[in-house]
Amino acid sequence: MERAMLRWLRVPGRVVRALVDDVVTTMFPSDCRACGEPLLRADFSPVCEQCVERIERQMMTLCGRCGEALDMEGVRFAGQFPAEGLLCSPCRMAPPEFERAVAYAVYRDELREMVHLLKYERMESVAKPLGRMLARTVETLEDEAGFAPASGDMVVVAVPLFPSKERERGYNQAVLLADAAVEELRRSRPAWRLAAAHRVIRRVKDTRSQFELTAKGRRRNLQGAFAVADVSAVAGREVLLVDDIYTTGATARACSRVLRQAGAAKVWVATVSRAQPETVALWDADLGKLGKGAEQ
Repeated sequence: MERAMLRWLRVPGRVVRALVDDVVTTMFPSDCRACGEPLLRADFSPVCEQCVERIERQMMTLCGRCGEALDMEGVRFAGQFPAEGLLCSPCRMAPPEFERAVAYAVYRDELREMVHLLKYERMESVAKPLGRMLARTVETLEDEAGFAPASGDMVVVAVPLFPSKERERGYNQAVLLADAAVEELRRSRPAWRLAAAHRVIRRVKDTRSQFELTAKGRRRNLQGAFAVADVSAVAGREVLLVDDIYTTGATARACSRVLRQAGAAKVWVATVSRAQPETVALWDADLGKLGKGAEQ
């Protein structure tokens, strides 16, 4: 134990970091916005390291296309079509324009709080740890997507906000996540060629918040909502579409559709969080109750 402590103390950076942490957290104490415990590091993030570490990657059996969690019945049904692989019913009946959608973790608990802080409370610093999670997710596409130098640049595009919504929020959270993920990937995968081009796609229709709508309402809400502003930037190239959350897939499908129509060779989707079917069903049930209450 003593030897370990001596080795630790010989490292100047660790000593300085520990001193800075002690001074800053003593003079400017604050609590983690997720768990309420005191923050023990001199960091801009409002969420403690323990909460970040508690966010676990998805481990359930997922649809090979959209990433929807498959229950045992869904796995058995998908097994009847071995040539197609494990696909959920929506992807089998109406295949999306994107190749595959991946997400780091389920939208709940600490991750839900972090996404909420970024989107609605203007805490931009949360984008850094979320961006690292997003980078780990993108890495799972390594054997499928065209990240190799011989494939040319992978065009990284964040799902756009309507201009007035972006001005109101002060930024587009998907852009912050995408840029943080690209920064991390340039360290972990230096050979990859990533080109951020967030202005390639625009939201041309001021849509209602997707969280206010049922699954069918989300699809109708996004009809004609997106347009590609620079066809030459995506024609013949693979695109990585980035967003904070994948809910029913309506946004990913709508964006992928216009990107493919503009000539994109393939579209891949990566989000930091995924609302799985049981969560979406609860939201839809709550919306249904609100609707009935309004009618009475």
